[in-house]
Formats: sequence, structure tokens, C-alpha cells
Amino acid sequence: MKTRVAITTLGCKVNQFESAAFASGFEAAGCQVVPFQAEADIYVINTCTVTARAGQQSRQLIRRVLHQRPGARIVVTGCYAQMDPEAVFDLSAEPLLVVGNGNKHRLVATALSKHSPDLVLLMGRIRENRQICNLPVVRFRNRTRAYLRIQDGCDNFCSYCIVPFTRGASRSLPLADVLTQAAIFVEQEYRELVITGINVGKYGLDLHEGETIYSLLDRLCRTFPHCRIRLSSIEPGEVNDTLLQLMQRYPNFMPHLHIPLQSGDDAVLARMNRRYTGAQFADTIQRVIDAQPETTIGCDVLVGFPGETDQEADNTYALLADLKIGYLHVFPYSRRPGTLAASLPRQLPGPVKENRVRRLHSLDAKKRQSRYQDNIGRLHRVLVERRQAKNGLLQGFSENYLPLLFPGPSREVHQVVSVRCTGIENGHPIGIITEDELEESRQTR
Repeated sequence: MKTRVAITTLGCKVNQFESAAFASGFEAAGCQVVPFQAEADIYVINTCTVTARAGQQSRQLIRRVLHQRPGARIVVTGCYAQMDPEAVFDLSAEPLLVVGNGNKHRLVATALSKHSPDLVLLMGRIRENRQICNLPVVRFRNRTRAYLRIQDGCDNFCSYCIVPFTRGASRSLPLADVLTQAAIFVEQEYRELVITGINVGKYGLDLHEGETIYSLLDRLCRTFPHCRIRLSSIEPGEVNDTLLQLMQRYPNFMPHLHIPLQSGDDAVLARMNRRYTGAQFADTIQRVIDAQPETTIGCDVLVGFPGETDQEADNTYALLADLKIGYLHVFPYSRRPGTLAASLPRQLPGPVKENRVRRLHSLDAKKRQSRYQDNIGRLHRVLVERRQAKNGLLQGFSENYLPLLFPGPSREVHQVVSVRCTGIENGHPIGIITEDELEESRQTR
């Protein structure tokens, strides 16, 4: 009987890529990957700790599996395991395997080892790692888009962020490996590749291959012209004329950028160790819109940073209200031990942060509705991801990341179809498949 393995993932797209690599490795070893709720011989928990809530969810999940699946081998990896492996061991007196982020390439073999001791700790000093883990993926289970991890680690040391300590220094995947992984995904008929990493804008700077994120994007768009290429996130200072020219040049480079802001107040940005001002961020957004007007721009906002005054919070709101931003990801500041911000004075109480989060969530809703209105009547190429159970409509994302619902046959799932946005129902953009305009759409994107 095959060894059954269940894998679950908390956190970012890089974690999701790495979990897909674990699944590929276990399947190559002859195992059967089963849903995490099913009975299994091995349970892999890929954790997150970017916020206090993510760390709490990681602990709760580990406890639940230990309680519900006695006798199974439990493997804990990811950023929570990297940050505090002793705390993971303290959760259980039962056998446990803890794998740090720098040793994820050894996870499958160690988990399957017949002679593994009861307690295994594969950690190491992550900041000393100079090579990215080689984690090839054969396929993403139950996904129409594939995440292509090209980079890991971060050297920015924003004062609130634990990631440089849990992910290590910036490390890039060699060009040949990136192209090989991309080719595997294209051969598996994935219609879209999402280029991801912890700080993708630093791609190639550690390799001495002469590659940058811009040359890599150029090469991917040229090599795989029939596959959509989407950039997951990029820092404001890395959005330059070269990137905008690539978006204009290649119809398969999706007009969608996620650019983290964090704060719109210059004093708060300085305390965060963010290397730009609100005016510089606003200029970046305007340059994107001028170059590619249909581009959707999303951004992250961190609310309630230590010492943030009402006026500083108002400055953030005012900046965002004036910018052509399509959506916001809003997070309350979460104190992370080991970061510079954790020791700053004037830590704000929860109710203050919650009120500021609610205010920005309201602005986010207005921004989304405005974006939906702007797209009414427009023709889009939509990657169909699934059929919604509650209303029977197909669901997918357009080139500029518009989440469209529309009627259609099930054969269109996992395909790219031409959809005209016709309106908004219950706050959600809806459309119709326009077969007569399909050929025209293909020629434009």
C-alpha cells in the first residue's frame, strides 16, 4: 500500500510553490498525496509567521493534527518553524520533524526515512545560506495558474518585518532552472505563470549571470508567447521605464501590478525603513497609468505602526483616496519579536488599529467598485478557474485582474475565453462570453 501524505499551506505564494514541490517529490517517491482532512501516514504543515495571527494559526493547526492524528508522522516547516523551532517542539511530546526554510529540499527524503529518530531538527543559519533551495514542481494541484518561484529571501530589513530573519538573504534561481520549470508548467498546459518570490525585483543580482528581473521577464514573454505572464508583487523603486516598456511590448505580460505602499506618511515610512516618500509612490502609480491605462494596481497598507498619529493615518488615507488604485490589502501592524519595530515606544492599542483598518477597508470597497464600473463594456480575455457552486456561473480573472462571473459551458474551465463585462450584480462584475468577438480578442491579447 502506498504511503499517504497530506500537505497544508499557510501564507504566501512562495510557500504554496514549495508545498507543490513537496507534493511532486512525494509522488515521485511513489506516495499518494491525499487531502489534508483525510487519514494519512505523513502530515506536512507549511507554516507562516508574517503576523501574530499567522503564527497563532500555525500553532493551532499543529496542535489539531497532533491531537487528531496520533501515530502519524508530523512534519512542520515554513517561517514559524524557522523563527521558533523550540516552540514547535514544545507543542507536543510526540515524535516531530521540524524543517527550516533553508533545508526544504531535504524534507521529502527525511520524512520518508525509515530510520528517522523521533525528533528531527533540520534548521541551520538561514542568513548564511547563499543558494536557493532547488524545489522542482511537476504540477499545481487544482489550480489553473502556476506559481513560478524565481527568488527567495530579502535584504530590505523593513523595521516591522520578520521575513529577512526567517527567509534569509536574497537568493535567485539560476536562469536555466527558471526556464526549465516554466517549460514544465507550459507543457502541463497551464495558461498563466505567476512570477513570485519574496523580493522578485532583486532577481539575478546574486548570480553573476547578467540577468535581472527585467531581462528575465523579457525572456519569459518571448520564450512562451502563448502563456500569460503575471508579476506577483514588486517594490515601488523597482517599477521603472524598463518594466513599463515590457508591459507595452508584450501582449502576454498581464497589465496588473501589486506595489506595496505600507504608509502614505513620510515620517512613518522613515520609521518603517521604507526607502521612498508618499510623493514618490504617487509618481510611480501615475507613470504606470500613463504608460498602460488599463493596468490594475493593488497595494498593501500596514495600519497602526508604533507611534502612528491620527494625522499620519489621515495622510495615508488621503494619498490612497487620490490615487488610481484598484484594490487594497490592509493589515494591522503586528508586533514581531526580533524586529526593530517591536521595541519602539507608543505601541498602539488594538481598538485604534481596528478602527483604522475598517476605514481603509471601506476605501478598498469604493476602489474596487470604481474599477468594476470602469470596465463595464470592455472586452477581456479571461482565464476560467472554476464554476461557482452557489450560482452556477463560471469564475475567472481577466488580464488586468478583474474577477468576472459569467454563464458558460464547463468545457471552458481552465481555458482562456473572450468575455465582455456587462455590469455589476451584488457588488461583483458580471459578463458574457462573446464567441463572435473571440478572434478579434485573440489578436489583441
